[in-house]
Amino acid sequence: MKNALLVIDYSYDFAAPDGKLTAGEAGRAIQGDIAEKIREAHKKGTPIFFMMDLHYEEDMHHPESRLFPPHNIEGMPGRELYGTVLEAYETIKGDPDVFFLDKRRYSAFAGTPLDQLLQERGINTVTLTGLVTDICIMHTAVDAYNHGYGIVVPESCVASFNPEGHRYALDHFKNTLGATIEP
Repeated sequence: MKNALLVIDYSYDFAAPDGKLTAGEAGRAIQGDIAEKIREAHKKGTPIFFMMDLHYEEDMHHPESRLFPPHNIEGMPGRELYGTVLEAYETIKGDPDVFFLDKRRYSAFAGTPLDQLLQERGINTVTLTGLVTDICIMHTAVDAYNHGYGIVVPESCVASFNPEGHRYALDHFKNTLGATIEP
């Protein structure tokens, strides 16, 4: 098994108490575990992909503009990595196995070079961490499954502003996508 770590949407807007679409305390509670996963992966030479939601100010054409308040706006502080995840990133950025990619849809695969970069590195399994379990993590998991990747989801590294959606997503990952759910 050759693995890659994906850190999805762990931004100020999704994690901070005053973020525009915050996952609240649940979102902040996972930052230490994500930072530890980043440190472990880097130490092992595992490729790490920071996949960040990207929106433009007053973009009424993006489908999310009808569903959620403006968030993760280009050039704004809300789009920056948050807390100890930011600190972990700062220590490894510039490494050739560390990537920071923009995404415009829920899935980290949609419209990004992620699949190609994983294939070039012989990756066959992705570990998914970040926010929000029942939105971007779920859509990424479904696309990973459809692309033939094995999926690992550390439960301590994902969260949602919707506790029921979070539980549903974890069950879906395990029972429908065959993902390994770690503590």
